[in-house]
Amino acid sequence: MRADFACDPNGARGRMVSEEESAFRSCFQRDRDRIIHSSAFRRLKHKTQVFVEHEGDFYRTRLTHSIEVAQVARTIAGALGLNTDLTEAVALAHDLGHTPFGHTGEDALDLLMQPYGGFDHNAQTIRIVTKLERHYAGFDGLNLTWDTLEGIAKHNGPVQGEIPYALAEYNAVHDLELNTHASAEAQVAALSDDIAYNNHDLHDGLRAGLFTEDQVVQLPIVGSAFAEVDRQHPGLEPYRRRHEALRRVFGAMVADVIDTSDAMLKQSGAGSAQDIRDLGRPVIAFSDGMWADLKVIRAFLFGNMYRAPSVMTQRAKVTKALEFLFPTYMSNPDLLPNRWRAEIEAAGSEADLARLVADYIAGMTDRFALQAHAKLTGSDILHDGS
Repeated sequence: MRADFACDPNGARGRMVSEEESAFRSCFQRDRDRIIHSSAFRRLKHKTQVFVEHEGDFYRTRLTHSIEVAQVARTIAGALGLNTDLTEAVALAHDLGHTPFGHTGEDALDLLMQPYGGFDHNAQTIRIVTKLERHYAGFDGLNLTWDTLEGIAKHNGPVQGEIPYALAEYNAVHDLELNTHASAEAQVAALSDDIAYNNHDLHDGLRAGLFTEDQVVQLPIVGSAFAEVDRQHPGLEPYRRRHEALRRVFGAMVADVIDTSDAMLKQSGAGSAQDIRDLGRPVIAFSDGMWADLKVIRAFLFGNMYRAPSVMTQRAKVTKALEFLFPTYMSNPDLLPNRWRAEIEAAGSEADLARLVADYIAGMTDRFALQAHAKLTGSDILHDGS
């Protein structure tokens, strides 16, 4: 049963461009489906989650990560009586704005864009779903509901201080009330992101050999999960043992969020989705104990995976690729595809051109960016020692 503080599709705050409602889908289901069918969503298939040079296709990409986040989010939202369709839409869209090469690419592009307003992947997601996707006859973007756009913009909390350029540009014509918290559904999507990557980065890091099971059993939550598996399944084959342990870590995080958030929602006294937005504090959270344990796990992953020597070597190489591509396209915008020609010619300033170049580069997959670099330089930046 849906709670009073859940977002109701019948009370959704509409779309920028009015449309006739679907006869068999709610507005949030329609938003979700448009996200899934977008070009940007498909490109996540070949965008890095954590950049690890590896053989094979086992490791998570931005696409599989987004699907895992959506699965966790639906589970939590359903348990709390929230709108699972809105939660899923925000979860599936949350990484659409990511550059090639994950956060490495974002850091590089942000630095290159500093003279022109910077780059932020969350703001770029808004730019994609409101402008850059151009498939529909009646509008640019996906024409998502206000509720979904709000969730994408604010799922990590109110946007305070200097608002990223791409988000400020859209917010000026369609107020997303950036100073408040988002709906409980969007807050669920944010914590589901944390749950998914904390779990799968342990799994991928072990698979890549960046650390060992002897190391991870020293971590909170993880160690007790392995111990429980060993008690229940002594002598289990190593790969199954690892999977059984990490699924217990996964389950512990999900259960903690559900229990903690259920109590917070009840204590809030909220009787509507707007009450959640106006509350001034989040209502979806880990317990203090779980959060303390996750900080230990994050610190371990940071030192042993995200900053592992092999990963840092690849980070440096792909950063150089983007540092070459951006000024090359700025100096030679005719290198961009023909369908960009009208916008390039209409660019009224260097900053306008830079934003178009950033849009083009941010939309690249890892392999397309590497192919573009190789085509222009005649070198393989990952493998030729350059």
